Amino acid sequence: MGKRRLTYVAAFKDVDLAILGDPMRQAIFERLARRPSSVGELAESLPITRQAVSQHLRVLKDGGLVVATPDGTRRIYRINPDGLAAIQAYFQRIWDDALTAFQKAADVAAIDPEQEQPS
Repeated sequence: MGKRRLTYVAAFKDVDLAILGDPMRQAIFERLARRPSSVGELAESLPITRQAVSQHLRVLKDGGLVVATPDGTRRIYRINPDGLAAIQAYFQRIWDDALTAFQKAADVAAIDPEQEQPS
């Protein structure tokens, strides 16, 4: 039996935003958000080689942010909805924590306006 490659699932628990830290990888991700594409189609619209596009796609796929489906002799890459949902959930948690902290600070200020507020 051949080796099975396990999908990197850290993106679904703790989002690794470093995956999108590379500007070219971010450009690829944004293009795929607009339209599923093959390596060749992506390479035509970017100033990098097909090989470089493939390497970036591998990182995005291993991080759970894109998926590939066979289409004849090529693969079509698209955004992985689960990976995108993980990013959205991460930012929603950050936003919720910030709103909670703001509400607590506002409540303290309303009770004791002279108490020093954290900066």
